Amino acid sequence: MINRFTSLALKVAGIVCILSFLLDFLILLFPFQPTNRGWQIELATALVDRGIVPLVGLGLLFAGHAFDGDDSRSIDVRFPAIILSTILGLIFFLIFPVHIINVNQAKAQQVEQITRRSEQAESQLSTQLSQVQSQISNPQIKAELDKQKEQVKTQFTALLKDEQRYKQALENPNVPAPQKELLKKFKANPQELDKYIAQQSDPQQLANQQKQQIREQREEAEKQTADRAWKSGLRIGISSLLLSIGYIIIGWTGLRGMGVMQGGGGRKAAAR
Repeated sequence: MINRFTSLALKVAGIVCILSFLLDFLILLFPFQPTNRGWQIELATALVDRGIVPLVGLGLLFAGHAFDGDDSRSIDVRFPAIILSTILGLIFFLIFPVHIINVNQAKAQQVEQITRRSEQAESQLSTQLSQVQSQISNPQIKAELDKQKEQVKTQFTALLKDEQRYKQALENPNVPAPQKELLKKFKANPQELDKYIAQQSDPQQLANQQKQQIREQREEAEKQTADRAWKSGLRIGISSLLLSIGYIIIGWTGLRGMGVMQGGGGRKAAAR
């Protein structure tokens, strides 16, 4: 009685695990977009992440059958389970190369998009630089710019000469650390203030700084894209291959075992 209850409990748990995976699989198929690379990557990732569930279910089914012994009243579910295991093994085996190819192609496409956006940003920056340089050539605008530079220099000079205000600025938590470093630099060498104002009012230098930032952001984005692709390909690829090996071993070993049993049964029947 205990063996029958244990067998039933294991089989029910195994069937629930398998049906749960198959239900997830059907839900993940919709909306069905087989030509969409992103959909293929998401489907492969989801299947591999859930791939251990039916493997556990198969183990529970076979364990439940072992508790049946020679009980003829029990339903033998080994053959459909073995067929399912073989099919899952082939599916996960196909996921391995397909996912690697899709991830690499998606990475190349994303890198191309990042490069295109970076080039567009640099092109817009160059256009803006030309417009600013054209405006600066106007004597009135140039005079206004020189006036603003003098005002900025006067404000900084007054701050640096007033020790109390200078110390308050350094101790103020609302003042960013880079600005505090600039104040210290100007205090130590007043000529640095002239260089700083000249740089900040030079459109070409500002444009070069912004271009450098754009290129650094592009390199960082490309690095992150490559890292994500590498991690996804490695994790999903190896996991799918391991799952494939596990399912195929169960499927082929089970088919061979049932073939031997059938052969033995045939020989026993002939002997009678």
